[in-house]
Amino acid sequence: MNALHIKLIRELRRLWAQVASIGLVIAAGVAALIIGMGTYQSLEKTRADYYARNNFADVFASVARAPRSLLPAIGELDGVLVVDARIVRLAPADVEGLAEPASVLLISLPAGPQPLNQLHLRSGRLPEAGQTTEAVVSEVFATARGLVPGSRLDVVMNGTHRSVTITGIALAPDYIYAMTPGDIMPSEGRFGVLWMPEATIAATYDLTGAFNTVSLKLAPGAATNTIIAGLDRLLAPYGGQGAYGRSQQTSHVFLDAELTQLRGMSAVLPPIFLVVAAFLVNMTLTRLIALEREQIGLLKALGYGSWSIAWHYVEFVLLIAVLGIVAGYGFGIWAGNALTVLYARYYSFPVLTFSRDPAIYVIAAAVTMGASVLGAVRAVRQAAWLPPAVAMMPPAPPVYRRILGARNPFHLEVPQRWIIASRHLLHWPWRTAGGVVGLALATAILIGSLWSVGAINYMVDYTFNRTERQDGTITFLGSRPAAALYEVARLPGVLAAEPFASLGVEISKGPVSRRIGLTAYAGGSDQTRLLDDRFRPVVLPEEGVIISRSLARLLRVGLGDSVEIRPLDGGGQTYSVSVAGLMEGYLGLAAYMDLEALDTLLGRSPQISGVNVEIDERQQAELFAALKATPALGMISLRSVALERFRETMAQNMFVMIGVLLAMAGVIAFGVVYNFARISLSEQGREMASLRVLGFSRGEVSMLLLSEIAMVTLLAQPIGWLLGIGLARGMVSSFSSELFTMPLVLELDVFVYSTAVVMAAAGLSGLVVRRRIDRLDMIAVLKTRE
Repeated sequence: MNALHIKLIRELRRLWAQVASIGLVIAAGVAALIIGMGTYQSLEKTRADYYARNNFADVFASVARAPRSLLPAIGELDGVLVVDARIVRLAPADVEGLAEPASVLLISLPAGPQPLNQLHLRSGRLPEAGQTTEAVVSEVFATARGLVPGSRLDVVMNGTHRSVTITGIALAPDYIYAMTPGDIMPSEGRFGVLWMPEATIAATYDLTGAFNTVSLKLAPGAATNTIIAGLDRLLAPYGGQGAYGRSQQTSHVFLDAELTQLRGMSAVLPPIFLVVAAFLVNMTLTRLIALEREQIGLLKALGYGSWSIAWHYVEFVLLIAVLGIVAGYGFGIWAGNALTVLYARYYSFPVLTFSRDPAIYVIAAAVTMGASVLGAVRAVRQAAWLPPAVAMMPPAPPVYRRILGARNPFHLEVPQRWIIASRHLLHWPWRTAGGVVGLALATAILIGSLWSVGAINYMVDYTFNRTERQDGTITFLGSRPAAALYEVARLPGVLAAEPFASLGVEISKGPVSRRIGLTAYAGGSDQTRLLDDRFRPVVLPEEGVIISRSLARLLRVGLGDSVEIRPLDGGGQTYSVSVAGLMEGYLGLAAYMDLEALDTLLGRSPQISGVNVEIDERQQAELFAALKATPALGMISLRSVALERFRETMAQNMFVMIGVLLAMAGVIAFGVVYNFARISLSEQGREMASLRVLGFSRGEVSMLLLSEIAMVTLLAQPIGWLLGIGLARGMVSSFSSELFTMPLVLELDVFVYSTAVVMAAAGLSGLVVRRRIDRLDMIAVLKTRE
C-alpha cells in the first residue's frame, strides 16, 4: 500500500457521510436495474423452460365437433410436427365452503402419453384407466378450496351431478394464469381446471370419436399464418371457431403484459439514478479537489505524475461505486425475491426463483462504474494536469456582482439571509442547477409512480360503479331462447333482471384483426351502461357496433368506418358493420351492439347468453341454493368478488412497486441535498464561524444554509412536476396493453404528496447538516491554513 492508498483511506473515513449518501443513490440505481431485469429474466426464462419441458403448443383452435379422422389431414399441413386433440367443456361445480356455484373447465386426458400441454404433477397421480370419476385438479383452485388427493368434488356434467374424486394436483403450461372464459381477472377458489380421462368426458358429452379443441406444435421457422389458414380451412365444415397462435393464447398474453411492464421499468428508472449519482460524484470530487490543490501541487513536486494523481481520484470514485454496487446487490436481491414470491401467487409455475444470472450483475456493475467515472472525468482532468506552482497557490477568491445593478426596481424588502443564500447559489450556477435537477428527478419519480394509485381508483370507479352496476351476472352454458330471462327473474332474491348476449368474434379492418367478445344488451339497459370519456351514457344504436377507443386505435377506424365481424361459433360467414360509436374501456378490447340488432344481423331468433341481476342480499343464500339445484341455468359471478380480485391482483402489484419507488426517490432527495449542503458548508464555514463570533445565534447562522436548501428544493418542484408528467405518460404507455389500458389520472394530491416526500427528505438532510453547524469549532475554522 503506497502513500496515495493511505491518503485514499483517510479521505473515505473523513468524508464517510457524503460517501454513504452517494453510495445509497448508486445502490438505488443498481437495485432498480437488478429488480427489473432480474424479475423479467426470471419470468421469461422460467416460462421458456416450462414451455419446452411440458411441450406447450404453438397454435390452438376450437371447433363445435370434429371427427378424429380429421387429425391425419391436420398433421399433414406443412410445418406441423405434433397434433393433440382434446375435449374441453365448462361445467358448474358445488364446492364445500362456497355459497355460490363454482365453475370448472373439464379437459380430457388421452389414454396414452400427453403429446402437448403436458401436466406437471405436484402431488398424487393421474386418473387410472377405466375410472370414470377420477380427476386431476389445478393447484391454484385446490389450494384455495383446501383440496388434496382423495378429496371429492360435485360437478354437474351435461346436467348430471357427479361426485369426482381428486387423485392429483397439477399445473399446466396453458393455464399459468387461469380464469373463467370471458373474465379479465382470475377467481381463485371459484374457477378451476379438472383433467379427466377422455373416455369419461367423451361419453358424457356425446363426443366419442370426436374432439372440440386441437393444439399444434410447429417446426422451427414454420409459417404460422399459413398453417393457421390451413387449419381454419379444415375445421370450417365442422364449426371451426378460428385458429390462433401462441401470442393470442390467454395465459400467454397476460404474462406477456407483465413482462412488458417490467421491461419498461428497467428502461426508465436506472438511468435516472445513474445520472443523479454521476452529478453527485462530480459535485463532491470538484469540491474535494478544490480543497486539496496544495496537496496536489506538493505530490507533483515530490515526483508523482499526472496519471498517478488522476488514478488516485478515480480510485476514490470507484470505491464509492463499489460500496453502492454491493449495497444495491443486497437490496436488489432481497426486493427481487420478494417480488418473485408475489408473482408466484398469481402465475402457476412449477418453480419460480429470482434470477441469479451473473450477466445482470456484471452489467449493473459496469454501467454504474462507467457512469461514476464519467461524472468524475471533468474534475479529475482539471486537477491532475495542474502545474505544481499553480496548484500550490490558493484559488482566486470568488467574485460577486450585483444581480439587478445598483437599484432594486421592485423595492422589495427581502430578508438578508435570503440575499446571501441567493448570491451564493448564483455564484455556482452549474452546481445549483445540478441540485435543482437532482431534486426535480426525485419529484418526477414520485409523480411517475403515485399516479397509478389514482388510475386504479379511477378504473375501479369507472368499471365497477359507473358501467358494471349489477350485483351479479348469471351466465348460461350456451345460448338460450330469450324466454330464459323470465326463468331467472323468478328466482328467489332477484329484484331486477336484464338480458345480454355474448359472442366470440374476430373483428378486422384490412390486415389487422383481433379475437374479442362482442356483447349485446337490450335497449334501455340500466344495470350495465356504456359511457364516453365524459361519463355520458352511450345509447346502443339500432344498427352498427360501438367499440372501445383502444380497439379503434388498433384497427385504425373511426365513426362511420366499416369493420368486418366473423363469429367464431362456426359457419365462417363475415358481416360488414359500421362503427356507430366509441366508448372508453380500460379492461380488454370490447365491442357492443343492441341485442335485437345482433339477432337481426345474424338472422337468428332472439337468443341470450345470460342475465345481469340485482340481488336482495337477504335472499342471497336462497338464490345460490336455487342455482345449484338448477345447474342448467349456468353460473353466477358477483361484482363484489370481481372487484376484490381486481384490487388484489392488480393493485397489490402496483402498491409494492410504489413502495419501492418511494424509498428510492427519498434516497435521491436525501443524497442530493446532503451533498449539496455539505459542500456549501465547507465553502461557507469561515463566514458562518465569523457570524457566530459577531454574536449571531446557532439558529440564525443555520438559516443561511437551510435557506439555500429551501430555495433549491422549491425551484426543483415545478421542474419535477413537468418531468413527472412526462414520466407518468411514459409509464402509461409501457404499462398499457391490449388487456389493460391505464388512464393517466394526475390529481392535485399526487403533486402534493410527491413534493411533501421530497421536502421531508430534504428537511431531514438539512437537519443532519445543521448538527454540524452547531458543532462548529469557531477557533479552528477561523485559523488561516498555512
